[in-house]
Amino acid sequence: MKLSLMLLAASVVAGFLCTAEAPAQRRVVVWSEATAPKNVYPNDINGAVAEGLACLDGWQVIRAGLADPDQGLSDDRLNHCDVLVWWGHQKHGQVKDELVKKIVRRVTEEGMGFIGLHSAHFAKPNIALMSLSETSKNLLDKVQPKGRVAAWGAYINDSVTLTITPKSPSHPIAKGIQEFTIRHSERYCDPYAVPTPQAVVFDGDAKLKDGSIDHSQVGLCWQIGKGRMFYFQAGHETNPVFFDANVRKILANAVQWAAPAK
Repeated sequence: MKLSLMLLAASVVAGFLCTAEAPAQRRVVVWSEATAPKNVYPNDINGAVAEGLACLDGWQVIRAGLADPDQGLSDDRLNHCDVLVWWGHQKHGQVKDELVKKIVRRVTEEGMGFIGLHSAHFAKPNIALMSLSETSKNLLDKVQPKGRVAAWGAYINDSVTLTITPKSPSHPIAKGIQEFTIRHSERYCDPYAVPTPQAVVFDGDAKLKDGSIDHSQVGLCWQIGKGRMFYFQAGHETNPVFFDANVRKILANAVQWAAPAK
């Protein structure tokens, strides 16, 4: 009887220790503004991206949007976010400046990862982070930069496809990715008015309707303060880019790369 009780107690203790030692689940928040066409993205772009990230083991994937309470990013949600993925287009100006400051602080001071998608290059958090360098002082005083930070050379709706090629094939974000082609009707043209990236992971060739090719940078990454940042140029809302298996693999890789070390 005593032996049975001892074995039972030991098993309870062992179970407690296993539970206590299990790694905490990591969190990625996927944010968008709900302006993508429903016939392409029935559950908006954050729904498509979140679906693609469901393959990540040990990660909790959370959808958030502009119309949600606290614009989708309460203090509690933001403070427990390891990586924030952002797609925006028509409603950049509606994002509250105070929220932008909080995002910048989480990235630069606390190491939260940030991933900007396509037209999110003009999102307030993206512009703010692209205005900073690792050596900048008073980072939070610079979140409303002047000029055309993060602007591309041109935006032209005349392309048919975009062929994406790993430029840095040994980079973790390029793991498992070979050259691939997607439908993409809007090209962004170099130059891109941002700090020199830590790496250009992907290049792209947009095939135009007249058959010519326009080459541009497609995937770039930086270290911004304590945080890692990745920008992926492809993702026009009238094309089903975020359902593509290669794009989903890139974003899953990017989330894992951008996450702060535990």
